[in-house]
Amino acid sequence: MKLPLLLSVPHAGLEVPPEVRPYCLLARDDIIADGDGGAAEIYNLKDYVRLFHSSDVARAIVDLNRAEDDRRPDGVVKTETIYGVKVYGLYPSEDLIQLLLERYYRPYHRALSAAGGKVLLAIDCHTMAAVSPPQAADSGSERPPISIADNEGRSLPPDMRERLKCCLEESFGLPVAVNQPFKGGYITSRHSSEMPWVQLEISRAPFSSPEEKRERLLRALLCFCEAD
Repeated sequence: MKLPLLLSVPHAGLEVPPEVRPYCLLARDDIIADGDGGAAEIYNLKDYVRLFHSSDVARAIVDLNRAEDDRRPDGVVKTETIYGVKVYGLYPSEDLIQLLLERYYRPYHRALSAAGGKVLLAIDCHTMAAVSPPQAADSGSERPPISIADNEGRSLPPDMRERLKCCLEESFGLPVAVNQPFKGGYITSRHSSEMPWVQLEISRAPFSSPEEKRERLLRALLCFCEAD
């Protein structure tokens, strides 16, 4: 029987869609650096959970964890990566942006909304740089090994947050920060009226391999669901 969870992994993709390939300046290493390295391995738990959603498209091209009208440099269709690397020679037209949103962004969010009422908890799954990148609000700061965020209590009941925190700390043997360095992204905010949501960040620091992080995460999720 699968765990009554939804896992959303929006930033594991590395692909540049054909619609913008002629204009994209990014090298493969730039795309990797801008995304959630190790997320595809750590969160490879599709066989264990009721619902699982991910995307092949790179975060640097279409960021599923942004509002579709977010046109900042680090918005939904970016002008530069989190390391300040220019994404395009010729920035996409509004028509092309709308095409990207219709093909890659909106279907993802429709799928998340369709899950309402079908799971105990939805988890937006990320990895984070061990030291925050130059474009981040906490630039140059060392980050915790694990963080959970619930939009400061607005996307998840407090008892569920504390249970998840305890299960993660027991399984990983590491402290878990709450709403630090992130308070929760667009996905948790947008969909929290449909079901409980939490954003999970696991550091890319090499305190263990991606495979071991995956096994520890699975144990934590089993612990969380058994306690329900």
